[in-house]
Amino acid sequence: MKMNQRLQRTGAACFVSILCGAAGLAGLPSPAADAAPTAVTVPYPPDSIATLDPIDWAGQILIDQGTIFEGLYGYNAKNQIVPKIARKAVPSQGERVWTIYLRHNAKWSNGQPVTAQDFKYAWMRLLSPTSNGATWAGVEGVILNGDAYQAGAASASQVGIKVINPYELKLTLSVATNPEGLLALSASMPLYPPSVKQHPSNWFMPKYFVGDGPYVVHSFVPNGPFTLTRNPHYVGGPGYNVGNVQEIHLIPAPSVSVEDYLSNKLDAALILSPSDYRYALAHFKNQVHKAPAAIINALNWDHSTVASPLNDQRVREAIAMAINRRPIINPVLHNMVGWTTVFSIPGLPTYPLEHNPYAYNVAAARKLLAEAGYPHGRGIPQLYLYTPTVASNPNAVAMAEAIAQELKTSLNLHFKIEPTNATEFGVIDFGGLAPGIKPGYAVAIAQVNWNQPLNWPFQADQWVAKSGTVGSQAFRQYAAQHWWFPTTYDPRDIKLWGNPTNSRLGVSYAQWKPLIAAAKKDIAFLNAWTAKQPAAYQATVNGPGTIPLAQSLTHFESMFHQAKTAAAKHAAWKLLWQWVGSGRDPYEFQGLNAQVYVDQHESSLEYHMRIWMGELANVGSSTKAAQLSADMGNAMIKSGYMIPLNYVENVYLEKPNLTGVVANPWAWGYFYQLQYMRVK
Repeated sequence: MKMNQRLQRTGAACFVSILCGAAGLAGLPSPAADAAPTAVTVPYPPDSIATLDPIDWAGQILIDQGTIFEGLYGYNAKNQIVPKIARKAVPSQGERVWTIYLRHNAKWSNGQPVTAQDFKYAWMRLLSPTSNGATWAGVEGVILNGDAYQAGAASASQVGIKVINPYELKLTLSVATNPEGLLALSASMPLYPPSVKQHPSNWFMPKYFVGDGPYVVHSFVPNGPFTLTRNPHYVGGPGYNVGNVQEIHLIPAPSVSVEDYLSNKLDAALILSPSDYRYALAHFKNQVHKAPAAIINALNWDHSTVASPLNDQRVREAIAMAINRRPIINPVLHNMVGWTTVFSIPGLPTYPLEHNPYAYNVAAARKLLAEAGYPHGRGIPQLYLYTPTVASNPNAVAMAEAIAQELKTSLNLHFKIEPTNATEFGVIDFGGLAPGIKPGYAVAIAQVNWNQPLNWPFQADQWVAKSGTVGSQAFRQYAAQHWWFPTTYDPRDIKLWGNPTNSRLGVSYAQWKPLIAAAKKDIAFLNAWTAKQPAAYQATVNGPGTIPLAQSLTHFESMFHQAKTAAAKHAAWKLLWQWVGSGRDPYEFQGLNAQVYVDQHESSLEYHMRIWMGELANVGSSTKAAQLSADMGNAMIKSGYMIPLNYVENVYLEKPNLTGVVANPWAWGYFYQLQYMRVK
């Protein structure tokens, strides 16, 4: 990788780095401004960019949206949604239909025009039944019949994406919403069809890459360093690309990012620890910046399936009341975070609507614990506090230590801190139930993936949306056995209809009949259940143009009759099986059969979260959306399953001769919209 020109002139850079590792930051000089470099080096989340495909929910989204790809909409340098390739978007039919007009001068890096067909191609590729991409991380998640098409329950012609002409695109949505925020996301970026079709597995490598953003891929090493250079054919407009950097070098974030910044290996760096923050403020305060981050630190009940005192809400309430947030904010985190007791942050419309009934009150907490049968904490076994490792998130461990000490002092509760690698912690935090997890909490983050009403609940819904994570002990154990830990598919469903991996099944209509009968029974129940729900919820799941479940079943049957080979018949049967049954192929999914069980056994909290989320997806009023989001946050707080601790701010360093570094406020953190960087 070509190094930053300023770096090449710093002969002692490596030696200084060694000193940093040995002696910390003390004694190092403030980095001085140097001659303007032609290249800028910034970090990305470590080991998270194995591909540049925008359909994956991973670290490459920071590079895909806006820097190497440009969508119909995007972010400006202030994180506001603005038109990019779109000239305008015209809603109709109560915001369920949007006609988007493209500007005519947008170009791919090979000089070809960017057209509406390029967007449709990319979106249908993500929605394909063979895709494992994140359909929820773009406009595809709200496209009419998009989910049904991916499940094999609808044809491509029934998906609400229509190309009117090369510069006009018509979107029919499953809900009434403004999609502009979703159109700015990486999964909504266009792709150049000839390149992807010719090189389906590695089209993003430099020799094949064709992009429409301000930069193109010059070199790329999966999970390693890579370089972007300017796209000579990029055509933007006022404010589209205001930077002047010629090369952008990206490297996996080092564990000593501030030290690397001081030794000129990085031109921008996140400050992740309070000790680094204190040093930076003391020695080069003018290079320290703060920017909002839509992230909250919280205690998340860890979804253990083991019976424990935490099943008693009074115990959870007592713990919520015995945590003093002030010393965690300072001195533990040295004011790197802000004060909050709710699932929101200042500035969001939900913030004034949320409240926490569990004020800090140790006496009341002790009384609750005694009422639950555990006076002075007696009878409560050792609990666990799961955290990321220090390397992944040093502040999480520090918070866990402070909380454990507080709860030992106030309630005589004993917690063991369990630092956990990133993959395992992700399962504990967001993945629903998991084997081997012991009763306790995770020191977790709640975050907004992007600024859209559906994200305002700060994932308060997600922590209970995975069925079985809350509710009775029997319900959670059932979910653990059938939905979260199967080898591939739900063993119960395999006993009923056979194993989808058996290529001999589904080749005769007789083998289809048991599955069809089960589907019909499930459909009858689900239709009756939905008919009893609030009208706002029904409008979401049964909106205009939505394919009824019975019609989807007919579509599956037609696939059997149209199939010409045994392999094709089996493939169609497998899609039907996955529509009705549950498993992990490759991600956990719950079919009609599981949904029937959930509807019959779910807790009141899970039910209300699902209804509120359905209504939120289809609400046109931002005022109503804020109230629905606040209802979800308040419900989670009141349940005691979630305990908000503080809200995060992005704290970062930027070299004196560099401006326009944009700290990503959404999920993944780090830096994004790199096109706005400018060297003085």
